[in-house]
Amino acid sequence: MTSFEDPVATVVRLLDKNMHLVQDDGGLASVYCSKEWYDQELLKNYDGQVTVGLQRADDQKLSLNGINRRRLSFLKVNGWSSNRDVREKLCEEINRIIREKRAVPNVTGYDFVGVGPPTGTHKAYHAASDSELPPGSVGWTELLAEEYQKLWYSDDSRYSKSQSENGKYSMVLFRLKIESKEAVVKKIVLAFEGYGTAPSGNGVTVKVWDHVNEVWEEAQTGIGGADETITITLTSDLTDYIDDDGYVWLLARTTNPSDGTTAAVLYCDYALCTVTVNGITYCDVVGFRDLDQVRVKPFLWRTEFIVKTWMFEKVLGG
Repeated sequence: MTSFEDPVATVVRLLDKNMHLVQDDGGLASVYCSKEWYDQELLKNYDGQVTVGLQRADDQKLSLNGINRRRLSFLKVNGWSSNRDVREKLCEEINRIIREKRAVPNVTGYDFVGVGPPTGTHKAYHAASDSELPPGSVGWTELLAEEYQKLWYSDDSRYSKSQSENGKYSMVLFRLKIESKEAVVKKIVLAFEGYGTAPSGNGVTVKVWDHVNEVWEEAQTGIGGADETITITLTSDLTDYIDDDGYVWLLARTTNPSDGTTAAVLYCDYALCTVTVNGITYCDVVGFRDLDQVRVKPFLWRTEFIVKTWMFEKVLGG
């Protein structure tokens, strides 16, 4: 039986991953996104809070036998702040995100933007070896803060791993944390942008770690001497590729090794893991209202949105 993600969890992640609230001074506001309810203590450390809760859900039959069904959920999305200007900008962001992502609310991209050694659960490592090292090998060394920054965006600032030992490849390992439960994941697309050079030929090979069988699988290869994007698409046996801690591991290495004279060099520009979950496939704002609380000090500025979501499923009878 197919498992579906709770619409509330999907919308919380949608807002959290795409929130980019710029304040008047040009700095980014800190916004905490969560399920209901509002936490007054949070506003001591955050500029705003967004909460998502279920108002009601309607289950509709699309066929006479009741197998094909549509579930319409109405969610309460509240933006809270003790600063009126922040609340206004927060409302603009909620509207922008849901409008832009209305047809793909169940698709999440995970990359290395803002990631460094002490931050987040995504990690990146480098190594040189004559064989493909498993994720737990002591041969991996984590990137430095300034090296992580070269992976933040798809641009011309690249991290490079170079080594000249005969018969060894230059390699980079990416660890990406999936926030959804593995049972609801429908598709994973891993993308590596970069290229590799070596004396016997250019190219980079990427693979994904199968933690059940403990092997690197799904090899894809590029052959260019300039940036290209190489992807691995997974649609079956997905639990084999999401380990017990929720990590997906992506390996990139030069397709060819060094000959001991000329280095094998791996250039890494960007890495992305896109996850699609079984769940809602459309959402939109259907209305909103202000619910300010001005009888307390400081004033609490609040706007409530009603967001409608659609989910389609097949329900087989006994």
